[in-house]
Amino acid sequence: MMVVFPLPGPPEMTIFLLCKVVEAITFDFGYICIKIACLMLSKEKPEEFYSRFHEQLLASQEWPGPYLFKFILREGEVEEQRLEALFKGIKAKFTKKQSSKKTFTSLSVMAVVEHPDAVISIYKQAQQIKGLITL
Repeated sequence: MMVVFPLPGPPEMTIFLLCKVVEAITFDFGYICIKIACLMLSKEKPEEFYSRFHEQLLASQEWPGPYLFKFILREGEVEEQRLEALFKGIKAKFTKKQSSKKTFTSLSVMAVVEHPDAVISIYKQAQQIKGLITL
């Protein structure tokens, strides 16, 4: 397993986990919030970020292969069906976990993805969903 923190990225709050092995990963919400704050200060252009991310995806594993997508949903703000629609036609397993105060829901999606461009495409589409934080 390879975890890359922090990746500077586009203005949207983004932390990516690159996983070579299919397994559950649990992170402390406080730690994630600190990393999100660091990423918000990033000055990198989205094109540069996605180009670098594409190269890291190519180097991190063989394609097609499993990839763990992580999202945080603000309670009552995100239509989960809209997010799940991004994975239509892809073999994916969804795992939800609600925060202790029930204000956020963590959604992990383990999906078998054909190539790095598909991973990037899903993240770009997910960034258009209001109230969704991509990790």
